[in-house]
Parts: sequence; C-alpha cells; structure tokens
Amino acid sequence: MPGVPGDLPRLLRLARMGRLVPAAVLVPVLARPEGPSLLLTRRADHLAHHPGQISFPGGRLEASDAGAEDAALRETEEEIGLPRSHVEVVGFLDNYVTITGYCVTPVVGIVRPDFELRLDETEVAEAFEVPLRHVLDPEKVRSRKKRLFGVKIVYFEIPYRHYNIWGATAGMLVSLRMALTGEMPDE
Repeated sequence: MPGVPGDLPRLLRLARMGRLVPAAVLVPVLARPEGPSLLLTRRADHLAHHPGQISFPGGRLEASDAGAEDAALRETEEEIGLPRSHVEVVGFLDNYVTITGYCVTPVVGIVRPDFELRLDETEVAEAFEVPLRHVLDPEKVRSRKKRLFGVKIVYFEIPYRHYNIWGATAGMLVSLRMALTGEMPDE
C-alpha cells in the first residue's frame, strides 16, 4: 500500500496512541493549453528536514486551522504566495502516513491561471510544473526498495527532467493516478 511505507507496526502503534501528526498539502492542478499540469516545489537546501526534496506546498495543521483544507491553503500561501482565492478545492486523496509519523491529507485544487508566485526562500528553493500526463504514464513510475531509519521500505520514484520525485510526494502522485485511472503501478 503506497500510503503506509516503512515500519507498519510502529506506525500502527502511533496511530492507536493518537500520535500521528496531522498535516495537509495542496495538490495544485493547473489548466494549460497543452494539458493539465501539477505545481510542485523543491525544498530549500538549508532546511533540517528533507532539504532539496520535491514536495507539494503544505505542512502540519496549526491550532488556528479549521481543518486540512484550511491548513493546505494557508501553507500554500505562506510557502509560494498563491492566494487561496485562486484555488478551487475539488476533493481530497486518501490520507498518506509517512515513515516519520505524519498523517498527511492531500487536498486537490484547481488553480486559476492568472497568478504570480512569491516563493518564501527560507522554505522553498523553486517551484515548477509537471504535466499530469507524465504522472499518469505507468512507464514513468518506478518502485524502489531501501533501508530508511533502519527499516526496509518500498517507495515510488517519478523522475521528471532533472528532478527526482520520490517518497511521500511520489506516493501521493500514485494515489492521484489511482483515483483518476483506477490503476496501480507495477511494484
């Protein structure tokens, strides 16, 4: 199951104890003449956690957030300057549990085309688009195995240009692919 990588018994214990940290990301979909694309970010290289990795804008829920949708939109505005008024939320993907103990709610939103990004350089090195057709192509999705935190995990990679989309972000993209096509990539 792509949403539950890593040490499943540990994650189940955390879930039973209510210790998974709630988080949310925005899966921004942009309508382009050549076809829909997804907006992703590359995290700043100086960050302590996941430096340089590809991600969706988002983060942990704050006490002031009304829920996952509110958190995803707030974090998106903070990280890349995309106002919530430019996003029409159209749905949610299944929660994604990370090996680091987060329970992430992916919020899918259609972005109005007349926007200008303002990246928070303390968090985000760059933003870029990936064509949705690339993510939907089963030939582009790879299943990998490695040891992480002393645990053997299976995860996905989706290479695009010079970017390597992997881990939780690739897992959420696989979840999006499954929601749109009903197909699971070969493992």
